[in-house]
Amino acid sequence: MRVVLLYPEVYDMARFREQRKEFPPFGVLYLAAVIEQAGHEVAIEKVTPHRTRLDLSGFDAVGFSLASSATYGIMLNARRRSAIREDALVMVGGVHCNFYPDSSLRDFDAHVAADGESEETILAILEHYRAGLASVPGILYRDGDQVRRTAKRPLLRNIDSLPLPARHLLPRQDIVITDRLAGTDLAMAHVMFSRGCPFPCSFCAAGQTRIQYRGGASALAELEHLIEVYGIEGFAIVDDNFIVARQKVGDICDHIAHLGLRWSALSRVDTVDEVLLAKMARSGCIEIKYGMESGSEQLLKAMRKNTTRAQITRAIHMTNDVGIAAKVFVIHGFPGENTETTEETVSLLSELGAAVSRVSLFRFVPLPGTEVYDRADLYGVRGTHLQPDWDGDWEKFHIHHNTKRWWGNDREWEEIERTHDRLRQFVEAGWNTQG
Repeated sequence: MRVVLLYPEVYDMARFREQRKEFPPFGVLYLAAVIEQAGHEVAIEKVTPHRTRLDLSGFDAVGFSLASSATYGIMLNARRRSAIREDALVMVGGVHCNFYPDSSLRDFDAHVAADGESEETILAILEHYRAGLASVPGILYRDGDQVRRTAKRPLLRNIDSLPLPARHLLPRQDIVITDRLAGTDLAMAHVMFSRGCPFPCSFCAAGQTRIQYRGGASALAELEHLIEVYGIEGFAIVDDNFIVARQKVGDICDHIAHLGLRWSALSRVDTVDEVLLAKMARSGCIEIKYGMESGSEQLLKAMRKNTTRAQITRAIHMTNDVGIAAKVFVIHGFPGENTETTEETVSLLSELGAAVSRVSLFRFVPLPGTEVYDRADLYGVRGTHLQPDWDGDWEKFHIHHNTKRWWGNDREWEEIERTHDRLRQFVEAGWNTQG
């Protein structure tokens, strides 16, 4: 069977104005790998705002990866404008589909939607779709005019069993990047060593709440492959929250330390300790990106982040002490933000000073699939597709340089604009970057 998987260019949902590449589409790369392993022929096609009319008539099955809500409209255009055979199987999956599978199935006029982890699911779909999909767990499918949902598919017990992502199906320049690793120019690639995040932050669209880790041997095998094939000097771990289970992280560090690679990862401030940080430093870690979010404990509670200024301060200084740079992410404009909460963020950043190597400042966006989005009325948020005044504009949910007004009256919005300018100027003066 000939299968094609379509994905949106990631910078379209993030820094689409700058056309800055982020990381490759791991969802479709893993799907492509298992499809190839099963003996099918597979191709990957990129969709951008200027590339939505594709000739897909040579494929027996077409899969649309709905990797973000911000690119949902772009992918819909590709579905409507591309040439697809009438007898071809049309599938949808990905992050947006996991949150809203029924509407994704209908909007794309698809035969089947994958709901959740999809490597086993897509193989079962390809095997059974002609005979009927009722026996395939983890999907929604069309049965005449009806939409049927099957039993949920359990998560893979061992993600080490998956083949390496099919990077060979993408151009080399989409895999190896030289300006993304902690401000260095090292040739680096992106990797995923875990899946999921168990924490309940109300602003975060984590599609899976149970975390799965790969073992150290599996991580080592992938990095050795990337060194041999791509000549990498470093890597960035793009997991939602890599540092959760200390023993699992330590196992990976033990296995890869001898490679001499430099690397970075994301973490919460309350899941690190001195022993683990020292082990990470010895294995080549040069930067940890922490979700600080705010210096206001009132807002941190409202976000369900449930961390404190003291924990933020301790994590940053512990990281510095072992020789790892500490970058922080800050969100401004969460419902309830005001002059006082902004000044608390400014004061915490001032106290941390040079202990923070870089700052990325984002404006609040109610991302589809988050608690803030799905319970918009509770948070006073406007503009979601679940509300009666929905304008049909999915692109507005991009996360960079977003100036849309999501909540508040005129006075509150004026305060948000003014305090954001205050915080932005402070960050630019102190760190000269928001990247």
